[in-house]
Amino acid sequence: MKLSMLRNLAVVGMGTALLAACDHNDNNRNTPEPEPEPVMLTYEVTIENISAAQPLSPVAVLLHGEQSLWQVGESASAALEVLAEGGDNSDVLATEGTLATESGSAPVGPGSNESYQLTVSDEQAAYLSVVTMLVNTNDAFTGITNKALSDLAVNDSMSMMLPVYDAGTEANSEAAGTIPGPADGGEGFNAERDDADTVSYHPGVVSSQDTLPDSVLMAEHRFDNPVARLIITRVE
Repeated sequence: MKLSMLRNLAVVGMGTALLAACDHNDNNRNTPEPEPEPVMLTYEVTIENISAAQPLSPVAVLLHGEQSLWQVGESASAALEVLAEGGDNSDVLATEGTLATESGSAPVGPGSNESYQLTVSDEQAAYLSVVTMLVNTNDAFTGITNKALSDLAVNDSMSMMLPVYDAGTEANSEAAGTIPGPADGGEGFNAERDDADTVSYHPGVVSSQDTLPDSVLMAEHRFDNPVARLIITRVE
């Protein structure tokens, strides 16, 4: 009798142990894996003005989703028009879909450079746009838009030369009172569009020393493409 009871107790004990082990394994299977912490990506963007006499307006630097701030052959947005005619970058920096932005603190003069740092997480597919006005023009600007950064590893850099675009929103008259830069100190943005109304590559300024006697610009204000150098480095 006593031997039988001992056997039964041993069987019950083994069953309880097995159930406990099964419950433990089930709990392990049902526990979700912790979400990995996002990795922060930091980029340094440097622009260098290589023109002779074309200051660049305070630069707008944006990391955003996949979208273009301009397209050659299409009309400039209202935000781009404001920047390209008067150098005001505030509307561009407020573009919908931006993940991080930086603004230049002042114009970038010929031969000078300025650097900016922007940080996003690896959960955000980041594309870079950089844009600034050539202030001794009617509506010329330079920059890049929708540049993918996903291939840059830490300490990797890419460098590119920047062409000059014509916003197509203001006639390139070069007339007194129409250019906001130090060559004239004239009007900046004007909502009236009186040119081709499409973005194109800029043909360059003419100047009063050539075939445009009413121009306030001189030969030194002419520019060749490219007008600036851009260096992008992933630092984190």
